[in-house]
This record gives sequence, C-alpha cells and structure tokens, in this order.
Amino acid sequence: MYHFLAAFAVFLALHMVPAWPTLRQRLITMLGRRAYFGLYSLLSIVALIWVFQAALALDFIPLWEPAPWQAWTTFILAPSGVFLVLAGLFSENPLSISIFQGNARKGAIVSVTRHPVLWGFLFWAVGHVVANGDLRSLVLFGGFALFALGGFFMVEKRARRRLGDTWSIARQGTSIIPLAAMLKGQAHLRLDPVMILSAFATAAITFWLLAGGHYAMFGADPLLQALPFG
Repeated sequence: MYHFLAAFAVFLALHMVPAWPTLRQRLITMLGRRAYFGLYSLLSIVALIWVFQAALALDFIPLWEPAPWQAWTTFILAPSGVFLVLAGLFSENPLSISIFQGNARKGAIVSVTRHPVLWGFLFWAVGHVVANGDLRSLVLFGGFALFALGGFFMVEKRARRRLGDTWSIARQGTSIIPLAAMLKGQAHLRLDPVMILSAFATAAITFWLLAGGHYAMFGADPLLQALPFG
C-alpha cells in the first residue's frame, strides 16, 4: 500500500503543475513550449504507469459481485470521459485546464462545461469504479475521482483570481455542470474542428480497447464482463 500511495502522491504533484499558472509559465519560459509539453507528457505517462503497476500489486479483495450493467455503465462513462479530456486539452479555454489556457477565446467544448478535462477524468474514473468492484480498484479509481472533484474548486478559484475583473464576462455562456448553461438558454451547442477530431479519436481509441487493447494492457476484457455469461 505504501508503494501505491507514493506513486499516487507523485502523480498528484505532477498534475498540480497545469493548474498552477505561475509555475507552468515559468517552466515554459525556461524549457520552451514544445519541450515543456513533451517532457510533461512523458512524465505523466511514466507516473500513470507507476500508479497502475503499484495498484495491481495490491491484494485482490472483492467488494461486490460483477454484473453486466456495470460494464455497460463503463461503456458510456469512459468514452465520454476520453472525449471530454481530449476536447478540453486541445481547445482554447482561459477558464480551466487546457494546453491553450492563455488564449482569451473559448473553444466549442467550453459551452458544454468550462471544466471538460476534470469532468472527463471524473467520468472515466467513476465508470471504472462501478465496473470492477474490488478494493484496489476502488482505491485507484476512487482516488482519481476524488482528485478530479478537488480540482473543480482549485481550478475555479485560480481562474477567478487570474482573470480578475474579466471573470464575469469570460464565464458567460459556460457552466460548471455539463449542459447546464444550454438548459438555461445561456449557451448553444456548437461544433468546431477540435470537437470533431476528438470524437473520431475517442471512437478509434474505444474500438482498439474493445478489440483487444484493454486486455493486452490490463489482462481484462470489458466485453466479456458485459455479457450475461461473462
């Protein structure tokens, strides 16, 4: 358990960087934008692999019996999460986590929610908690879910402070809760190239995972769990 906690602590510390504009900008200035994103992406992948390896080393302790509906919940939440993360990272968004956070313009995904990356991470994590039903999965994916939930308060607070007097104008047509601004008539659904490409990328990733990629990486076939006799 100590190994897992250490890995998760490193993962959390690493992912505090994008939400800390001063540190993020200092690193970009020092390393250059391309080198910063390349190094950050590499470290993120290494940290995530370490977290999963540490979690898989924990004892398997079942908490509830698996059922097909649980897998179908993951089939809905996980791809939705991947789409939101991809669209959020590569869209212009001064209000939340984004590669293009410094731009004042807002991508189309921001009309769905101003925190797409956090919601995507939360959907993905919750979907995997429901589908697995064992203690190590609850600790692993539940930890990711709590990390995303805590991120809403932190990122929102820092965006308010960073934008200052322009905050009230910048947040118009957006909402924290997905689709809330649209339901209130404050925003309209629109598409842009980033959303379209993110949808295609999500479909390709999902197909690869269900076609054997998930089993190759984690030794579990989601389709078998979704079948009544799986």
